[in-house]
Amino acid sequence: MDSILPWDRFRDWIHCIAVVTFDLELGQTLETIYPSHVKLSEEEKSNVCYLSFPDSNSGCMGDTQFHFRIRNASTTADLTGARLSKTLVAYNQKCPNALQVYGNYMLGYVHFRQVKDPSLRRGYFQKSVLILSRFPFINLFNQILCILAPEFFDNGISVIESACRDIYHWPAPIPGQTLNLPLLGTVFQVLIPTVACLRANGSPTKSRIQINSSPTKTMPVMSINSVHDPDLFQCLRPVLSHIHLLWELVLTGEPIVVMAPLPDTCANTVHALISTIFPLRYCADFRPYFTIHDTDFKEYTMKSTPPPPVILGVTNPFFAKTLQHWPHIIRMGENSGIYSGKLKKASNIKLLDSQPGVYTCYKPFLQKDNSLLKKIVLGMQSQRPGEVQTAILRIHLQELTESFMIPLERYLASLMPLQKNISPLKAAPLPRPFKQDDFLATLDASGPQLTSGIRGEWAGLYKKFFRSINFSEWYNMRYKEAKRTLQGLHLETIAEADVNIHKWITGKDEVEVVDWILKLRDQITQTHLPIKECVRQKLQQHIEKILKTLPDDLQTVLQPK
Repeated sequence: MDSILPWDRFRDWIHCIAVVTFDLELGQTLETIYPSHVKLSEEEKSNVCYLSFPDSNSGCMGDTQFHFRIRNASTTADLTGARLSKTLVAYNQKCPNALQVYGNYMLGYVHFRQVKDPSLRRGYFQKSVLILSRFPFINLFNQILCILAPEFFDNGISVIESACRDIYHWPAPIPGQTLNLPLLGTVFQVLIPTVACLRANGSPTKSRIQINSSPTKTMPVMSINSVHDPDLFQCLRPVLSHIHLLWELVLTGEPIVVMAPLPDTCANTVHALISTIFPLRYCADFRPYFTIHDTDFKEYTMKSTPPPPVILGVTNPFFAKTLQHWPHIIRMGENSGIYSGKLKKASNIKLLDSQPGVYTCYKPFLQKDNSLLKKIVLGMQSQRPGEVQTAILRIHLQELTESFMIPLERYLASLMPLQKNISPLKAAPLPRPFKQDDFLATLDASGPQLTSGIRGEWAGLYKKFFRSINFSEWYNMRYKEAKRTLQGLHLETIAEADVNIHKWITGKDEVEVVDWILKLRDQITQTHLPIKECVRQKLQQHIEKILKTLPDDLQTVLQPK
């Protein structure tokens, strides 16, 4: 099968599908991987095997779904998208920043089954089906596994082969388009959001799943309203009384560990925490499910250095001792009620029998929005539907994040040079440098207090944010976007200029003219620059005119091949 499938199309969505089983002598082992030619490093294999099984202390019986995140050891790609396929680069250009794929990380989506089986020496059947993908589409892949894994457990490896055949027929993951993804007799219908879609409609309220059937269709259609949105209310319900503090911790990239009894609880909680600052992209590391066997275990647990900016989800009680020095610890219990009461100091955490709650010495810069908490509590008392509770939370947090980011976006826009000052005879200008003191001076007149009802020390929160990786990555991304915009405007200015060729080349040597031609030609071919086709054509005409002023031998060399 491997030789006939266009695996580049398959890998536009999924890196591979694997099966991990428990060997009595070897422990967790990689039983099967599809496509079979996919190569995982020894480090990746080890992480995948250990992370695909719940910790032995979890006691998961039946079927359990959760997800993890690992470094892609086979590439040195960075957050800019290096080493990504053309399809994934195109996807990143259209989707919201928070949903962009990383070049050096993969997500693993796991469906684990543990049932008693007297015929086995261990007495239990233990096996996981997992999907490795770069996409943060938690809801989509969980639903795919709900169909794929039980079919595999009942009918064997042919099910995965059939699923792979279906997947290579899928359309490319293009944001803004309704995509129909057939798999094993069901069509998953999804819409990957675009930035424009989010601005127009806001984030979907909940990842509702609707199954539709029609006499004219041969397969049922499962519509997934959101491929990525977590159920905020359900995931964060136990710690909702501290939601604004948690938002600050995530916003500023503080190290957080989530301790939970089950892998799905800690994974979903980590995913929900990251989404609290949506649509801002969380740029620090995060591991929804983390074990003592992870190859990054030593890096993240050493006590000789401060904890790095990362959110870890763990289930092994051993971490209560190992991560006792971490500044922010969230303990999730068995029930889903809201834990009331004051924050617990992190230094007072007990090793194995700590009560659920938030353990931290952090002093928030912003006050709680008691009206939000009151609305949520009243909704619980009146048994308001969970999706409505999630919608209330999501809208509130998204508005809070946008109120925080709008002054930064406005200030960054003020650093752009005026278009009238862009000259065709000079190089493309650059944005002026970001000066924190100058920005802070704008807060009185245009700060977040104008759009948010929450009070507090906003300036202090901005100063802490400036020291985080979330700010540095946001600023670097915005600076690159601004630079591309100015390059595009500069090219438009050159295209529209009435260039007097002989006057322009007077006083310039041939090397300078050739260099100008080569640079301009290179910019014309760069598809990421925001210029229209008519502008490219005019620029090409300018190049041809200047090219004719050069000696014949140079013209021959510079003619495009």
